[in-house]
Amino acid sequence: MQITRIARQIFRPNRLSGTKSFQSAVSVSKALPILAVGTGLAYGGILYAEEAKVDYDSVRKDIANIIHDDEWDDGSYGPIFVRLAWHASGTYDKTDNTGGSNGATMRFEPESKWEANAGLHGARDKLEEVKKKYPGLSYADLWTLAAVVAIEEMNGPKVPWRPGRIDYQDGSKIVPDGRLPDGDKGAHALGRCHKQHSGWEGPWTRAPTTFSNELFRELFESDWHVKKHDGPPTFTDPKEEIIMLPADMCIIEDPSFKKWAEVYYKDEKRFFKDFSAAFQKLSELGCKFDEEDSFTPFVSLLGLIGFALYRGC
Repeated sequence: MQITRIARQIFRPNRLSGTKSFQSAVSVSKALPILAVGTGLAYGGILYAEEAKVDYDSVRKDIANIIHDDEWDDGSYGPIFVRLAWHASGTYDKTDNTGGSNGATMRFEPESKWEANAGLHGARDKLEEVKKKYPGLSYADLWTLAAVVAIEEMNGPKVPWRPGRIDYQDGSKIVPDGRLPDGDKGAHALGRCHKQHSGWEGPWTRAPTTFSNELFRELFESDWHVKKHDGPPTFTDPKEEIIMLPADMCIIEDPSFKKWAEVYYKDEKRFFKDFSAAFQKLSELGCKFDEEDSFTPFVSLLGLIGFALYRGC
């Protein structure tokens, strides 16, 4: 082991001079701190190398390879990967700087069991295939990158993304439930509703696995009416092939929302540009990429204690 080799070097006789080297003259009280420093730095270097060797281009390719699956909704995990990142990031609160994608706390209860996160275990479980291949990759980075890749794979815009998020070791930093909006309080452009998870059933567009401005086109061009059924309030088109939730209809009913909905309806490129910037910001809320230390707190503490003891001997 590395520690054994370091110890042998410290106490090795100097055969060339016939006298003991400086290392052999060091007392045990001094040798142990030196060993602590060396071990800490060596271990830290190993951890740094493990983290640095993650090939994110390969990670992107592996994510892209598992998105399309005939056994999943409409043959694609794309929409649920986007929802996973949105729900992991959407817990951020700027008043106390808690929540957000950093930490990947949805791995733990009670967050994993929140009503708002119903069904997301499917996305988390699917991405385990990628996580096992890249042990140095954090779940927090994996979940957000999966969404970025999915958006591109579904013909959407490129969303700037950078690594550096960390994983918390337990659920002690899980924020209070209630920060994520209910299903009836958000606009939707991908995927479909599932009755067992939300009470609603059906897609918002006729191309649920394609990223486009189709949602806005449907809102403005279709003749919507309230669906008669035993369930939550739902709007549907004349053929009842697609649905809109009350929050979706607010986009064209509220003047401040409608103004922008018309812009995106007429200009898909503008929609892509604004979405890309907004999604990047969402996924980075609460993250401090340039302040994260590659060395673990334990390793740093070990080295500092060792150095202090050596200076005091």
